[in-house]
Amino acid sequence: MPSFQDSVDLGYLYLETDVHLSADGILYAFHDDNLRQRTGVDANIADLEASEIDALLVDGRAPIPRLDDLFITWPHARLNIDTKSDATVLPLINAIRTHRVIDRVCVGSFVDRRIKKCRSELGPALCTSMGQREAARLVLATRGLADPELLVAACAQIPVRSVFDITTPALVELAHDLDIQVHVWTIDEPDEMRALLDHGVDGIMTDQPRILRDVLINRGLWAPEGVRR
Repeated sequence: MPSFQDSVDLGYLYLETDVHLSADGILYAFHDDNLRQRTGVDANIADLEASEIDALLVDGRAPIPRLDDLFITWPHARLNIDTKSDATVLPLINAIRTHRVIDRVCVGSFVDRRIKKCRSELGPALCTSMGQREAARLVLATRGLADPELLVAACAQIPVRSVFDITTPALVELAHDLDIQVHVWTIDEPDEMRALLDHGVDGIMTDQPRILRDVLINRGLWAPEGVRR
């Protein structure tokens, strides 16, 4: 929770997390499948029960947060949630319904079928990003090689580059023409943040929220959290 609290304290309204499912069906907000790097315990979240996970500390500081805790602790925060396995999809759908947070979440995944399942269960009110296939269609559409009208996601959450440049001005322009936002990950260098803002991207995911905030403030793009609510 401290990393989320730090971002909230800086004034961020939008938070991002991955979710994994414990062996007994509890969703945890954590990036890696395996816990060794951050807790020293060489085990996968999927293989442990919640009581075992709750006893661990991230970097010796704090427990691994449950997704429910994020919804409850910050009722005004918007959460971008990446489903990291097929097993997380239905529990995530149920959590969104239980907490009535469909208006403040965006669901993403590399795997298109997971996103499609969330869309079919929760309907058009749910914000979703693109899976790999949809994102590839958007990239191809910038080259005239695919029909962009088939894209239904609210946003594309993509890297800047792979074996070639992905987040180009042409892609951002096409996405905006389709009323699709472009969010890029993971950007930690201020010069790259500035260049992407010049391209017109709508969101930047970073491990350096203070640096990003400073860049946004210097550009006049930062608003107090209460104003953006």
